[in-house]
Amino acid sequence: MQEPEKTRPECEQPWVGDLNELVQFADRGIVSKTLVDCPKVKIIVFGMKTGQTISGHSVGMPATIHVLNGRGNIQIGETEYEGKAGSIYYLPAGLYHALTSTDDLVFLLNLFR
Repeated sequence: MQEPEKTRPECEQPWVGDLNELVQFADRGIVSKTLVDCPKVKIIVFGMKTGQTISGHSVGMPATIHVLNGRGNIQIGETEYEGKAGSIYYLPAGLYHALTSTDDLVFLLNLFR
């Protein structure tokens, strides 16, 4: 018998924030900030300075990448896309992906468990 999922009190309340105030950049390294971390979803905002790269990898759960500001090359599987403000991508679990910013880039990553 499976144990029921444990629910954290903060996951039972709405979360409201201003992404313009929360996003940060660093000359050395990519800055990520977890906004929501609940049993079924995790939401992370990323700030990447021009030229920074997230190496190719895959994750074991479906995800979306939503570009909020800036530009970047987003490789999904064997296809490369030019991500820009307003672009959104759905990635099934296990799909290879990588990102390189061509301008200061801000995006939301949503992971669905």
